[in-house]
Amino acid sequence: MGTRSLQASPKGIEKANLALAQYSLSQNALAEDLGLSRQTVNNFFKGKAIDRENFALICYRLGLDLENTVALNSLASKPNELGERSNLDALVQEVRQKTYASIQKRCGTMRVLDMEQPISLDSIYTKVNILEKVSRNQRRTIAELLEGCDVEDFDRFTLGRVSQKRVPGLEAVQRHDKLLILGKPGAGKTTFLKWLMIQCNEGQLHPNRVPMFITMKEFAEQPGQPSLQVFICSQFEACGIDDAMKTTETLLQEGRSLVLLDGLDEVRDVDHNRLLQEICNTSAQFHASQFVVTCRIAAREYTFQQFTEVEVADFDDEQIAEFSRKWFDQKDPIKAEQFPKELEAHEPLKELATNPLLLTLLCLVFEERAGFPANRAELYKEGLDVLLKKWDAKRNIRRDEVYKDLSLKRKEDLLSQIAFTTFEKSEYFFKQKVVEQKIEQYIRNLPNASTDPEALQIDSEAVLKSIEAQHGLLVERARNIYSFSHLTFHEYFTARRIEKHKEHSFLTSHLTEKRWREVILLTVGMLEEADSLLLLMKFQIDEMVASDKEVQQFLDWVQHKTCSMHAPYKPAAIRALYFYLDLDLDLDRASVSDLALDLASASDSDLALDLALDLDLDHALNLNLALASDHALTHALDLDLTRALARALALDLNLDLAHALALDLALNLTRAFALARALALALEPALKQSLKELRDQFPDFSNNIDWQPFQQWWRIDGSTWIAKLRAVMINHRNIGHDWQFSDDQQKQLQQYYDTNKLLIDCPNSDCYVSREVREKIEASLLLPIAELKHHFPNQLKNFSTS
Repeated sequence: MGTRSLQASPKGIEKANLALAQYSLSQNALAEDLGLSRQTVNNFFKGKAIDRENFALICYRLGLDLENTVALNSLASKPNELGERSNLDALVQEVRQKTYASIQKRCGTMRVLDMEQPISLDSIYTKVNILEKVSRNQRRTIAELLEGCDVEDFDRFTLGRVSQKRVPGLEAVQRHDKLLILGKPGAGKTTFLKWLMIQCNEGQLHPNRVPMFITMKEFAEQPGQPSLQVFICSQFEACGIDDAMKTTETLLQEGRSLVLLDGLDEVRDVDHNRLLQEICNTSAQFHASQFVVTCRIAAREYTFQQFTEVEVADFDDEQIAEFSRKWFDQKDPIKAEQFPKELEAHEPLKELATNPLLLTLLCLVFEERAGFPANRAELYKEGLDVLLKKWDAKRNIRRDEVYKDLSLKRKEDLLSQIAFTTFEKSEYFFKQKVVEQKIEQYIRNLPNASTDPEALQIDSEAVLKSIEAQHGLLVERARNIYSFSHLTFHEYFTARRIEKHKEHSFLTSHLTEKRWREVILLTVGMLEEADSLLLLMKFQIDEMVASDKEVQQFLDWVQHKTCSMHAPYKPAAIRALYFYLDLDLDLDRASVSDLALDLASASDSDLALDLALDLDLDHALNLNLALASDHALTHALDLDLTRALARALALDLNLDLAHALALDLALNLTRAFALARALALALEPALKQSLKELRDQFPDFSNNIDWQPFQQWWRIDGSTWIAKLRAVMINHRNIGHDWQFSDDQQKQLQQYYDTNKLLIDCPNSDCYVSREVREKIEASLLLPIAELKHHFPNQLKNFSTS
């Protein structure tokens, strides 16, 4: 092929100037860097024609796509060049036609983990996003990574989430002719390359180029150690291409190749340097062609001078939803709707779903079980098995062991030790030196460990990089700052360490701390038998409020009301309801519903449904009794004051569900009529008379939609009316007390309620607990200390009842 001159388009010049700024280069510095004359480089940036080879070299250095940089009118300036281009186009189409079927077979399907059969890549592929700045290269402090996150009462999804622009993967490929794509294990690197191959094969991407997919492991282990060009040639020969060597060279030389090199990290140490040099030489020799390489982060320190490094971003909510929808749509549309809802309800699982490989595992589990297992420890262990051994084993990849005596079990023990010591100190991010010291302390006690401090330090660094690259469980979040890849795994390994060393007293000392909640649930799920830990939790929770006289009086009232209510629910469920209804705490309503439902559903699912409907009454009575200000009035009108009051009265009067529903149908009438309906349903004459008197004090606006009189009455007489209503309800129904707890007591009661909810969640998480202990805990939930002593006479004999 003859040479010709090319000139840059205005848009190409604009991109080139941006690239100069990105690489902190001047035109003169670029000329010196490439060994070209300043005039040649200046002409390029002026849009003047320069030698084709020099044009390609400048594009290569600046990471520009030659085809998107060159002016179209310069591509066919001479008759002989038109002929050459026509011949080249014909060659490309011939090769594309002959390789089409092979590419579709190699890259058109995927099968991972426990899939029973391959599935079409198009049917499951979810668009990949790219971070243009690799995380490990960011210079951020631990304080910056923790910015906006309360480490003691945190939203796990804000932890370490540094905002960074996400670019569609396809856009990054189109922008850079030489691209190194880094990513954690299971981030979707191979799937992305296969998708690029299919897009190119179908003519959606670079239709005038020939796609070439090379698995680096396969290439490295070829007999005779062929060059990359020879290896590509052998693939062409297998597809029946004549004069395959010449064809390969022409396509590479003329920039008509899209070369995708997958899995550089999967190459053995013995082959590493050779392949590294081969990639550098081939991409430099055929710089007009496009090269994309994938590799795990931290696999090794690579030095591809002309390549742009990017990182595969974790899946966001939109990608998770798209992937799961595609996964289930054809198999089970109902599960396609259920999966995202279930995932949303389990934050630790949703966190794992940001990794495509682990998301695939979650889909497989959900598909088989029609839900997620209650014992999350077992699911996390399965996910860890995937990262620690199955993912490589499924693809027949054997990696070099950095430290021969660091078996899989010892790696898990090491990670458990790191997790425990850092989690205990609220250290979700830790400096590289700190984690290397912990590794060094561990490996120094292994058989055949070196006693030389310098050798141990080198080994500890190698082990850290190995765990990061091979398993992705520790990751470099910023320069020299590490964390676990997911907080979920940090919690899991912390729980594993606690379970192994039976440190139950240590664990229960963190009962009131929100960040330990998941660790406690995981530990319980790991135990062969959880009786002793649950009982220890029970006693410690009750001890929290044992010495507070006012709180004990409140709990005594809750128990008294429970005994007086003849309802078909477990007593503990009713206690939970009254605890919530009568206490002016900022309790999470969903949490209250969950607790009562947990207790009710343990015996009868229909009763659980009834209780859920009852809980929908909200804490209406206590809330509306507190409405005394103008602002509260506005809120009261929105909530429909007497409607809510009527429903609350209906609940307290032990009406059955049919009565409650009948009452609700009438509540579209005026507030006064709603109150009248409640009065009509009251069973006690004295209470009915008292409420009638209160009703008569209510303004009559049943035929008037003007709310001004009511608002005026409320401002003047509302607080007095509330006080009378409260007195009536206390006298006749023993509800509506104004407990006047201090801020400290309210905080204590909040913790008391939350920890009781945690205690109930433990046996409901599919841990093994004896029937006797389960029943004792449920029966004694939210009881005052005086009542508890009947259930646990020996254990609670020292509790205070003052």
